[in-house]
Amino acid sequence: MDGKTAAKTGGWRVLPAGIWALGFVSMLMDVSSEMIHALLPIYLTAGLGATALAVGVIEGIAEATAAITKVFSGALSDRIGRRKELAALGYGLAALTKPVFPLASSLGWVVAARFVDRVGKGIRGAPRDALIADLTPEGLRGAAFGLRQSLDTVGAFIGPLAAIGLMALFADDFSKVFWVAVIPAFLALALILTAVHEPPRQDRHPPRNPLSRAELSQLPPGYWAAVAVSAVFTLARFSEAFLILRAAEAGLAAALVPLVLVGMNLVYALAAYPVGALSDRIGRRGLLVAGLALLILADLVLALVPGLSGVAVGVLIWGLHMGATQGLLSALVADAAPVALRGTAFGLFNLVTGIALLLASVIAGALWEGIGAQATFLSGALFAALALAGVLWLGRAGLARPGSVRRG
Repeated sequence: MDGKTAAKTGGWRVLPAGIWALGFVSMLMDVSSEMIHALLPIYLTAGLGATALAVGVIEGIAEATAAITKVFSGALSDRIGRRKELAALGYGLAALTKPVFPLASSLGWVVAARFVDRVGKGIRGAPRDALIADLTPEGLRGAAFGLRQSLDTVGAFIGPLAAIGLMALFADDFSKVFWVAVIPAFLALALILTAVHEPPRQDRHPPRNPLSRAELSQLPPGYWAAVAVSAVFTLARFSEAFLILRAAEAGLAAALVPLVLVGMNLVYALAAYPVGALSDRIGRRGLLVAGLALLILADLVLALVPGLSGVAVGVLIWGLHMGATQGLLSALVADAAPVALRGTAFGLFNLVTGIALLLASVIAGALWEGIGAQATFLSGALFAALALAGVLWLGRAGLARPGSVRRG
């Protein structure tokens, strides 16, 4: 059965076992990371005295570090023709940094831990996404990336939920919660080492220098269109740390603040796979447009609707937009990138979006400090509107057309 037939008849049942394994690896690592991340903004501001601007800079630098690392790990995976080992190295490095969080006694230690953790994320990101594309038939890419994103996001709401329960159990002791978060990180490492198997290399002539001008010229216009739209989109999708700060500002108790990520990620997890699978059948552009419209709505609600009710509605819409866009953006890259340059393509894609996230987080923090939360979310709505216009304008360049992959 080919991918297109499977997309219509089999759905998630016919996805390769390796996709499921990688999804559960992502889920376990996200349980660990989000147990820490859900509490980190409050821990930084209330426990260590950091400002909202400092939170934005820390989060932006952390994510930008991951994005820059992805370029080189993705290109290396194309050059050596192996992706699993690099992905496992990244998960292993992230696992090894988790004990630093409960041991940290100053802001510098937390920044260092976040930095090294994100280096691990950068090492694993592009090779893992390229491995998903390698393992998946063409007509199932939306479903495959949607499934991995859904399982990843299941971890992203289990983690904060666990953080809430453990904060109650340990009487608001941040360090004890951070120690528990170490366990799923090492389980993720064990799973990728034992349950994920690399497929035979599809291209016979690996590029000697994937980042050379000659090789990069092989990336088609549809790929660059996806990168351009994603960059503007990411300027609107600043760190979720600001959703947590918005909830705290509206009066949500510190012990319940992780509910923000629980609610957002629950909706995200429920939406990502169905949207991805649907995009295999009807195309990606219309669904991406809908996702961007949802982000505009979420920003407007968070900016203009007062109280915890406004935060709750805005956060849930934010999660829905994430489910409607994040897997699709990865599928767009897989659709357009030649086989021999998949790792490089994902790496460059994440570099550009990582730089945009750094700028977005710094801008968001500066607006928050200088004007207020409302200005932060209104600026996000403006950038989302620009990204929406870009999707409509660049549609003719091949954006969001499944099956437009070029062969390596």
